[in-house]
Amino acid sequence: MAAFSEYRRILLDGAAVQVTVDGDELVAGDGRRVRTEEAQHLPPVVPSKVIAVHLNHRSRVEEFRIGLPDTPTYFHKPTSALNSHRGAVVRPEGCKWLNYEGEVAIVIGRTARNVSPAEAGEYIAGYTVANDYGLHDFRDTDAGSMLRVKGSDTLCPLGPGLVTDWDFHGKRLRTYVNGEVVQDGSTDEMKWDMHYLVADIARTITLYPGDVLLSGTPANSRPVRPGDVVEVEVEGLGRLTNHIVTGPTPVRTDVGAQPTESEEVLSTALGGDWEFRGIRAPRR
Repeated sequence: MAAFSEYRRILLDGAAVQVTVDGDELVAGDGRRVRTEEAQHLPPVVPSKVIAVHLNHRSRVEEFRIGLPDTPTYFHKPTSALNSHRGAVVRPEGCKWLNYEGEVAIVIGRTARNVSPAEAGEYIAGYTVANDYGLHDFRDTDAGSMLRVKGSDTLCPLGPGLVTDWDFHGKRLRTYVNGEVVQDGSTDEMKWDMHYLVADIARTITLYPGDVLLSGTPANSRPVRPGDVVEVEVEGLGRLTNHIVTGPTPVRTDVGAQPTESEEVLSTALGGDWEFRGIRAPRR
């Protein structure tokens, strides 16, 4: 069985550099070393696109008392949403429903188009940890595209590193807020595994090296506030840490839809804690 390798990207003497992990140090190709805790991390890959599956973990759909569709559905997070290990996640002023979603991120290693699920593993470079934050204040207007909900700046932290030769079966995923476990799931509760997701997307969308697919979150996504520290830990992939801050300016009021606090917003943000779970009126 191949040995694990972990690659990170950091800012080293003003340049973006790929490094390897050696104990508690990160080592650049030219031999320069920096202590892991002192490094300024960057996202471990530079994707041309980030694609995320809406629902995949059975615990998540059970929480909402709904069913999984027959096949996965997806949304797109722009690359301007990328963030890194120990980066600040911005909740814009005037918004209050920012939710964490701990996930496993698939990283493409070879150009993939029209590949089978059996072949898909050959096109995967490795995996990293993701937090698919959702700004549900905009869910009333963007529920279909999820553009601002999931694509606003800083809402796609990845890291700390890209791990190769990682077997995704039976791995524990936990999310912590201020040191307390708030999500506790497993990759075994995913309806569609990593290979299926890659093959499904690659039927019509060419995936390039570095592209990222987010594989879904387990139950208990909940809102966080400025000052909170959020960590996502995946067995064998490490722990991604971020902190929440308030944006320096409010969302403009002279253009576009404004943050809302409707039934749609509350039911999604609060999940199983919403008092009307399971009896909400159908959407029109």
